[in-house]
Amino acid sequence: MTDVQSRTPFVSPRRSCLFMPGSNARALEKAPSLDADCFLLDLEDAVAIDAKDLAREQICATLDHNLLGQRDVLVRINPLTSPWGEADLSSAIQHQATGIVVPKINTAEDVAAIDRLLSDGGADADFKLWIMIETPRAILNIQSIAAMSEQTRLSGMILGLNDLAKDLGTSAGTDRSIFTTAMSMTVMAARAYGLAAIDSVFNNFKDEAGFTQQCQQARDYGFHGKSLIHPNQIETANQLFSPSEAAVSRAQRIVEAFLRPEHSDAGVITVDGEMTERLHLEQAEVLLALHAAIKESRG
Repeated sequence: MTDVQSRTPFVSPRRSCLFMPGSNARALEKAPSLDADCFLLDLEDAVAIDAKDLAREQICATLDHNLLGQRDVLVRINPLTSPWGEADLSSAIQHQATGIVVPKINTAEDVAAIDRLLSDGGADADFKLWIMIETPRAILNIQSIAAMSEQTRLSGMILGLNDLAKDLGTSAGTDRSIFTTAMSMTVMAARAYGLAAIDSVFNNFKDEAGFTQQCQQARDYGFHGKSLIHPNQIETANQLFSPSEAAVSRAQRIVEAFLRPEHSDAGVITVDGEMTERLHLEQAEVLLALHAAIKESRG
């Protein structure tokens, strides 16, 4: 069993996770030119019932041709209780997606069951399991769900506020104040167990000011990035979820200060006139690791 306290913090860039309908061949063809950190090829919500099989075929062709390079390409499958779920899961494994996104997860037992199906289907240990957190039961069970990362492939959670709003009989609104608890609990659980925490989509892709506001809000909550529905949202998400130049510079000064011989055993030092503890050193190291990962991913 993994010691949660010793887990390496999540540092891979996940600023922009773009949903792309598998039924939209033109969108799939355009994907290689896009600067998203991660692609979520969708077989569920964005695909009409009569287009499910076509969407699966087109996603498999995209995977087979490795059109998206070295970036993570996950397939959001239909629920396993649907007529398409098992075929979706099997196709993602056979055509070498880097993982799947599973909707409508409610309990830790759901995660365990999916993980068993992946093993039985031949998925290797590196195959990623991401899940949608989009139901009241998922929020109430969020700690036990996230803890499954200790014994399964679970490595990411995407908040789905559209479905959650439907179940609650409400609407989100740009400020999303009604979802404060759901957002905070999702981030806390993800951070506690070393998972990627991805914020919900913003539906009005023409509302640039509203999208910017939500990205800033999600960043301040501690999300690693945002799920997107349109390529026009990529640049803003990448910018707002990247460490600023000022933050990178300060992080470098903190690391350099603690490396000085006179500070080798110090618990607290002064950097830029501010009291700086070793917990700030840890934060600085994570920020610099993310900054380096972003630079590396961009060549």
